[in-house]
Amino acid sequence: MAAALLTAIVASVAGIAFAIYLGLTAGGPGVLSLHISIGIFSTMICLLSHSMMMFYFLGKGKAVREAAAEGGLSREYEHRIAVLRKPVFSIGTLAMLLTIVAALLGASVDTGMLPAGVHGVVAYSCLALNLFALRVEINALTESGKVVTEVNQLLNA
Repeated sequence: MAAALLTAIVASVAGIAFAIYLGLTAGGPGVLSLHISIGIFSTMICLLSHSMMMFYFLGKGKAVREAAAEGGLSREYEHRIAVLRKPVFSIGTLAMLLTIVAALLGASVDTGMLPAGVHGVVAYSCLALNLFALRVEINALTESGKVVTEVNQLLNA
């Protein structure tokens, strides 16, 4: 499951980067149409993957809590998962919000209500924040995997 979530996030970040590239090089209506299509699709995948990552950590926390309770282990493991998921929730939420803003500003550029430069700056920020969120999520998945392995070892001993 974690690999699928990471793949979706990487795909959405790559799509956002490609949409930015297309927006910078748009020479005609065909390229602009592709920029819009890829931007919308990448936005949807980004929102889905970050929110699913949050649900994944909620489920992982519950699973660790239940396993530790059944095995008579301390609540330290549940606490460690909670500490790991906190930055995923905060950075992931910010990344989703900025991605939404970038998409909405893109619609404003398309209708002529906003200069393209504003949309571009927000799009670059969106890409940077999504890359940072990806890094945070990879670290959290790695560390939570260690917690789960530790709990499994203690339960099997």
